[in-house]
Amino acid sequence: MLTTLPTFSDIKRAHQRISEYIIHTPVITSKNIDEIAGCNLHFKCENFQKVGAFKMRGAANAIFSYRPEERENGFACHSSGNHGQAVSLASKLAGSKAHIIMPTNSSSVKVAAVKSYGAEVVLCEPNDSSRVQTCANVVEETGATLVHPFDDYNIISGQATACKELLEEVDNLDAVITPVGGGGLAAGTCLAAHYMEPNLDVYVGEPTEVDDTYNSLKAGKIIPNTTTNTIADGLKTTIGEKNFKILQEHAKEAFTVTEQEIIDGMKLIWERLKIVIEPSSAVAFASVLKNRKVFEGKNVGVIITGGNVDLTKLPF
Repeated sequence: MLTTLPTFSDIKRAHQRISEYIIHTPVITSKNIDEIAGCNLHFKCENFQKVGAFKMRGAANAIFSYRPEERENGFACHSSGNHGQAVSLASKLAGSKAHIIMPTNSSSVKVAAVKSYGAEVVLCEPNDSSRVQTCANVVEETGATLVHPFDDYNIISGQATACKELLEEVDNLDAVITPVGGGGLAAGTCLAAHYMEPNLDVYVGEPTEVDDTYNSLKAGKIIPNTTTNTIADGLKTTIGEKNFKILQEHAKEAFTVTEQEIIDGMKLIWERLKIVIEPSSAVAFASVLKNRKVFEGKNVGVIITGGNVDLTKLPF
């Protein structure tokens, strides 16, 4: 298990470790969207990933880093949905079991998906302290191994493989942007870009309603969220310590977008790219649209993080 900042060799080993358990997702472009955005966008579509989200990369890397005899008591995590699904499926593929702690306000679609992989779902109150404490209780009772959603170098190395694939496929990118919640994908993207394309600018976007990363980078220390009132349910968590340090070192800038800007971006992707994305995935794209002058005329990679949507509760 990684206990120090991942090297490029660590990321390459992670990619090799998880290759048979993940999908090498496509990169999609649209001239119509490029005209609207004023730049050339390359969408890395992790909504086509197993469990419908990039989270499968980190979970698979973490779980398959353990030897078979170390998997006997199963794995546990707290998650609003996508990480829980990923830990559930990766545990199943590893011949183990999973205990997933989910807030009571989790999407019913994501709860059902977690259960479909054979995991046990334990509900908790919809706040960080309840998630952490409930998960700790389950770990103590079952002897399960905790798979942290983001503040873990094995998770970060796994998530970094999405950007690694993007940079291997698309030449001459000027920038990459990803949403940020806990920061696993954002940190992994920063590291992959740093090792592979040192001059590449990495940006992150988050909802104005949960702007902890934006505030934390400005302040030089982590400032936790005070609310979780956003449609982007995958981004409600405050950024992790390891992730924040990586972003401090390697992220160019953090942007924030309103709820309406997220919805508008999500709708545009559905309409023009003809793919299903969840609100959290629209945050990076919405950030590009809002900050047109920053990206104007550039080649920009946008990581679409997931596509797990309750179709009975679309915001448009």
